[in-house]
Amino acid sequence: MVRVARVDVGNHVYHVLNRAVGRLTIFNENEDYRCFEDLLIEAKEMTDMRILAYALMPNHWHLLLYPENDGDMSTFMHWLTNAHTRRVHAFTETIGTGPLYQGRYKSFLTKTDHHLLTVLKYIERNPVRARLAKRAENWRWGSARLRLHGTPQQKRLLSESPVALPRSYRAWINTPDSEKDLATLRESVNRGAPYGSARWVEQMVDTYRLASTIRKPGRPAEI
Repeated sequence: MVRVARVDVGNHVYHVLNRAVGRLTIFNENEDYRCFEDLLIEAKEMTDMRILAYALMPNHWHLLLYPENDGDMSTFMHWLTNAHTRRVHAFTETIGTGPLYQGRYKSFLTKTDHHLLTVLKYIERNPVRARLAKRAENWRWGSARLRLHGTPQQKRLLSESPVALPRSYRAWINTPDSEKDLATLRESVNRGAPYGSARWVEQMVDTYRLASTIRKPGRPAEI
């Protein structure tokens, strides 16, 4: 099996995701979600990671990260996923029973233009598409709620996006994603490819020697 090259270069935006092994539930109670958010805060403080958006779902999560330096994302994600695995196993008394996640996290370069906004919107609307909330900001465990209802202290978890959010953010985030955007974003994940314009994707593939056409037949989208 071909292993997709991992890019970990500063000042690029990355869509990052992971799912529980066997698609089992990671987050059952509010305390489970809160634990992960606390670890996000700790990891951010340790690495100065810029977190642009996130959504925690029952059996997976999405992050939109904007590391400043080369290697920051790897450091951030290694600490976050390992600390979370240890906390969960300790809390559930399942130490030594196996991995929590299905494998290493997946990360996808994202162009810092309207493509970034497409990914951000996709992430924050995940709970709506999953019918866990009627509006994006109603989901307690995501960045949409922080933007609209968080305290100043809570909002410190999020960093300013390099692409300005729409002024009418509340209306925008609650407008369904276009089918075209969803299709191209899912194709990026399925292929393990950067997400952006065709010319930019080609440039990223050439620059970082990425395999932009890797596909696992029959494997459903991870998002």
